[in-house]
Amino acid sequence: MAGHIQDRWFKAEPGPTGKPIRVKTDRHGVGLRYRARYVGPDGTEKSKSFPDKQKRKAEQWLANVEADMSRGDYVAPDAGKVTFEQYATEWMTTQITDPLTRESVESRLRLHAIPHLGTRPMGSFTPSHLRAWLRTLEDRGLSAGYRRGIFAHVSTVFTAAVEDKIIRANPCSARSVQAPRLEPRKVRPWPAEQVKDVRAALPDRYRAMVNLAAGCGLRQGEIFGLAVEDVDFLGGVLHVVRQVKLLRLCRPVFAPPKGGKERDVPLPESVAFALARHLKSHPAQRITLPWKNLDGPPVTASLIFTGTAGLALDRNRFNDRVWRPALRASGVEPGRDNGMHALRHFYASVLLDAGESIKALSEYLGHHDPGFTLRTYTHLMPSSGIRTRAAVDRMFADAELEDDGPDTAQDGA
Repeated sequence: MAGHIQDRWFKAEPGPTGKPIRVKTDRHGVGLRYRARYVGPDGTEKSKSFPDKQKRKAEQWLANVEADMSRGDYVAPDAGKVTFEQYATEWMTTQITDPLTRESVESRLRLHAIPHLGTRPMGSFTPSHLRAWLRTLEDRGLSAGYRRGIFAHVSTVFTAAVEDKIIRANPCSARSVQAPRLEPRKVRPWPAEQVKDVRAALPDRYRAMVNLAAGCGLRQGEIFGLAVEDVDFLGGVLHVVRQVKLLRLCRPVFAPPKGGKERDVPLPESVAFALARHLKSHPAQRITLPWKNLDGPPVTASLIFTGTAGLALDRNRFNDRVWRPALRASGVEPGRDNGMHALRHFYASVLLDAGESIKALSEYLGHHDPGFTLRTYTHLMPSSGIRTRAAVDRMFADAELEDDGPDTAQDGA
């Protein structure tokens, strides 16, 4: 057994015959009687006290400690005393994700988790605490998707605490704690006329962006970061290798595409011509920005799209001063479903309608998993019933043409 049990109410002293006898201590009858003591993996002594008549329970507790240490599942009794805010703050300093993701996670935890969970010790959380917190977020009117993201960050913090031997289990993993359910929403692509109307409402220097988003599926930041050297006009290929992102205080940097996934996208002739016309009227500008971090190495690219001052585009300013006014001018209500991302959905719908595979579409869109692409756009794929009717109609149409041929005409003469 790891350690030993100390009886605080009795001690051994030499008797008249020299043999040890039990005598009462000054603490007899006061406080907890048994103190289970052991040396932890870090070399320091740990202990836990038990009341009178619970020596067997103290022994069992020590046996469990020994078993936990032998299995590598040991958690120090005082480890869980660190508060959620203390541990989460330390955890955030160890993250190695891209700076924008770190800023997003830190902001969500600081605004929506730490004010409610921050003062509670990590080892004291129960599923009921998480359920009450989730209800608070819901009552504040936060969207299900946003709440789900916050919950995922908090769960990750608890998982890290389990791996660091701070707590035994992640309370977010309890069956009674349910991540917020996403509201069922189906992507509804814009009709082609709406794409054309919005394009016409944009200032001339930004119209070719619509061609890129609707004709090649690029994200807004990827369009902002597209350079002349990324366009293979002769080969008909776009190399998507960077995007423009905004970090602290809305300062721009160059960064890899979302998920760090560079990709090549087919460049249709119509989009190539639109880019060529754009470059003739608005020549590319050499822009230098830090790579990934504000203190990252400088990278220079000949950007196809820049602001009127010749600087890299700021998505907040662009959306507020250019995109939303163009939506209103073309009769489209600005909102969640009508950002520039709507043009990617249009691109996906066009490719699926033409019979392109989900795997190819996923690669062109830069998705991490074809399964995600399928879940997002499966309702846009032609149904098997439509394909069946079309195939049968084609077969009988061919048969009718044969029946109405020259031989038939002669037989009826």
